Amino acid sequence: MSDHNLTIKAFVKLGDFLRSFCEYIESGNRLDTTDDEWFSIFRTEVEMAHHYNGWFTKDNCIHAFSTWGNTLTQPNLENWLSTYDLERNQKKTVALIMAGNIPLVGFHDLLSVLVTGNKALVKLSSSDQKLIPLLIRYLSSIEPYFKDKVVFTKERLTHFDAVIATGSNNTARYFEYYFSKKPNIIRKNRNSVAVLSGKESHKELTALGEDIFRYFGLGCRSVSKIFLPKNYEIDQFYKAMFNYNEIINHNKYANNYDYNKAVYLMSEFKILDNGFLILKEDESYASPISSLFYEYYEDAAELQKRLSADSEKIQCIVSSNFLDAEVAFGTTQTPSLTDYADGLDTVEFLLAT
Repeated sequence: MSDHNLTIKAFVKLGDFLRSFCEYIESGNRLDTTDDEWFSIFRTEVEMAHHYNGWFTKDNCIHAFSTWGNTLTQPNLENWLSTYDLERNQKKTVALIMAGNIPLVGFHDLLSVLVTGNKALVKLSSSDQKLIPLLIRYLSSIEPYFKDKVVFTKERLTHFDAVIATGSNNTARYFEYYFSKKPNIIRKNRNSVAVLSGKESHKELTALGEDIFRYFGLGCRSVSKIFLPKNYEIDQFYKAMFNYNEIINHNKYANNYDYNKAVYLMSEFKILDNGFLILKEDESYASPISSLFYEYYEDAAELQKRLSADSEKIQCIVSSNFLDAEVAFGTTQTPSLTDYADGLDTVEFLLAT
């Protein structure tokens, strides 16, 4: 069996396991499986996750596992890779510097490195030291091929051929300088936005809440700003958001809500508030946790031009019949394998390097 087929087969097994594990967690019923030991290991890690990162709640960890479980299927993987000539790859070591803002945020990069037949040298974020190594431990247990294909390190990165680094706009400048002599992908801050027409149904607006509140709004695919047509009736938006009111019971989120509300009020900013989400009219894309920026628009064509000009700042645009590349309401946090971060084709980069 070729390395590519072996790798795909192993990731399909990982997907099967993740789906079974999530079903077990959600139903509480032990399934007919030989993975009892791994179920226990994964359950312990999920239950402990919030102790090392307060944002990694059980619900959000399970959502990340479930999303990848549904993604890692034979048809999905084969369809994804069918457009590439994997034999072009020159085997190499790829350094991965991962973010840790949401659970498993760097897993797509790691998957891309492995399915193209390369070795990964991984530097994890201090915010997510457990979950990705857990998946690699499981992969290595079912396929020994992976045991020397992924190396995790806390030391300075050396002896690599290419690099994919994710960080803030500030760290990106350092990455660009430090890795300038190596083939690289350097990712910066991005945010996602939603464009409302005023014709959305209550169901669509409620689904938008998933794009706003999932992972507490910490992901680049989290909607941090909405564009509203002039004279939009904001009550319909807030009514749809009510389903997510329990988020204020999370201590870290509540602390951010209290702090940001106090800052806005002391600064005499005009805000709208429903007790768990603050709306502030602002031209920026990146809103603080517990806040959502909004802006009114009059001309859809002009807004399209603006968003196109700002494309390097934007990860997703949620809307309905507004853009060809729009994302449906409620789906930003369930990307497909072809939804590359920053729109850069990671697999093509690896094959061409």
